[in-house]
Amino acid sequence: MNTGDPAVSPMPLPGSGMISRLACGVVQPILTRIVRRIAARHPSLFARLGPHQGTDFLIDPVDLPFALHLRPDPQALVFRAVPRNAAPVVGAAIRGRFMLLLELVDSEEDGDAAFFSRDLEVTGDTEAVVRLRNALDDMDGSLAEETAAMFGPPGRAILARLRRGYTPDMKRT
Repeated sequence: MNTGDPAVSPMPLPGSGMISRLACGVVQPILTRIVRRIAARHPSLFARLGPHQGTDFLIDPVDLPFALHLRPDPQALVFRAVPRNAAPVVGAAIRGRFMLLLELVDSEEDGDAAFFSRDLEVTGDTEAVVRLRNALDDMDGSLAEETAAMFGPPGRAILARLRRGYTPDMKRT
């Protein structure tokens, strides 16, 4: 964990070309719908972040062709897909495989264990990351299930398929 410099430049990773830009354009309407719904249904999630509502996070599922930029400020909410080479400078970055990150969102995986096993990389403002993690841990229910349900039977089927296809040995980055 890097606790020195609060501004973290993203590491150069694959996902900066045409495919990345195309994937970002395709998923952006979905991300916008998700973040608006979550903000409307779970305002306490944002309140738990306190002063870190204005922190910019880079959530980097290293096995996808893009990263996610999150600013959990209900007054200026941002959740967007970005090519890695165009990612903004952020206060904190969280990197790992997509399914590991999804399990962390739903508190199905121990973030500390994932970090110490090097399956998860956290850089920047660790206090902000801990606040985000605690806010997610305090949520009732599954954020992944709720998000999948927004898209009806196809969304639930996709989530079920992702979970069935995921094995613990896939955690390694």
